[in-house]
Amino acid sequence: MKQDILLCDLDAFYASVEQLDNPSLRGKPLIIGGSPEGRGVVSTCSYEARKYGVRSAMPMKKAVELCPAAVILPPNMSRYKEVSEEILRVFYKFTPEILQVSIDEAYLGLPDGKGYKTAKKIRAVVRKDLGLPISIGVSVNMLLAKIASELAKPDDLKTIWPEDVPDVLWPLPVDKLPGIGPSTKEKLNKHGIKTVKELANFPEEKLTGLLGSNASLLKSYAHGHDNRKIFFSREMKSISKEKTFPEDIFGRDCVISTLSELSEEVGYRLRAEGMQARTVSIKVRFADFTTITRDKTLPESTNMDNEIFKSVKELFRRHGGKPPWRLVGVKLSGLECWKQMSLLSSDSPRNKERKITRVKDELRGKYGKAVLYSASKLIK
Repeated sequence: MKQDILLCDLDAFYASVEQLDNPSLRGKPLIIGGSPEGRGVVSTCSYEARKYGVRSAMPMKKAVELCPAAVILPPNMSRYKEVSEEILRVFYKFTPEILQVSIDEAYLGLPDGKGYKTAKKIRAVVRKDLGLPISIGVSVNMLLAKIASELAKPDDLKTIWPEDVPDVLWPLPVDKLPGIGPSTKEKLNKHGIKTVKELANFPEEKLTGLLGSNASLLKSYAHGHDNRKIFFSREMKSISKEKTFPEDIFGRDCVISTLSELSEEVGYRLRAEGMQARTVSIKVRFADFTTITRDKTLPESTNMDNEIFKSVKELFRRHGGKPPWRLVGVKLSGLECWKQMSLLSSDSPRNKERKITRVKDELRGKYGKAVLYSASKLIK
């Protein structure tokens, strides 16, 4: 069945998240990576830093030499994973067919002819609701969608259809094709092959003598053909939330209070997606960075905050170990669709709890999550 394929790529993702969380960083050269004093490398950088020649995987020492005025921050992976989940939830609102290939990149499958309009809607939602730039390429296969997304950067939308290949793909440098790294590019350049068009027109027999078994595939790519099958995930697999403490925590009650807050957040997100969870997990990181995860499968799926927290608290008490603690997290998996029952048919304790939860969700949806908080926060 014919499909439109989207490649959605968050621009300078780590840097964009840091600028989102700290608006004073916007417009400044920002580098995310290890320490310049050691052997740290650049994870990513803002477009302002790229103007100075800074690139991903570059030694931090060299990056600082190129851009001495840059702001340097260590990666905050738990925060980036959290935002990545939020992005995925946006994608799932438009299609169930998603293949996430990295924390900031995913292929989406759309019905034939729906790709471009859907891509425009996705970009608008990501910008409005999450405040992040995203580049999207649209085509009929993974290859052309990927190249289109590269041409769309930064923060734009680009299509490449099969009929566009001669005008759009062929003039590009040959290393724009996947599988052509520096050494292969050098080989091709020595034989006068500098553009995709020159590769497409080069005799395959000679190309095989030059590149071996890769020749046929690369020549196919040069014509815009890509027969790779995409194995889409058709459902959201999990919802999670973590918190890294600003300093190591020794108080067990403080950790349990945090787990209560996290349970409410994932519960709210679960209900917002119309889902229930069968498995509850906790993640605990200690001061020495040792990390454990433990989970519990419930006899019946749920999306109720109090039921989630009950399992979370039990898991922590059994497996949380001894202080100090550095990070805790809550994850829900084994997701399934939730059919909301009438809240007027029963006065059972569980149904009363659902009524209260629905009111809380309506308040959060209207005024934001900060409108409600646990009474335990008032206790000093």
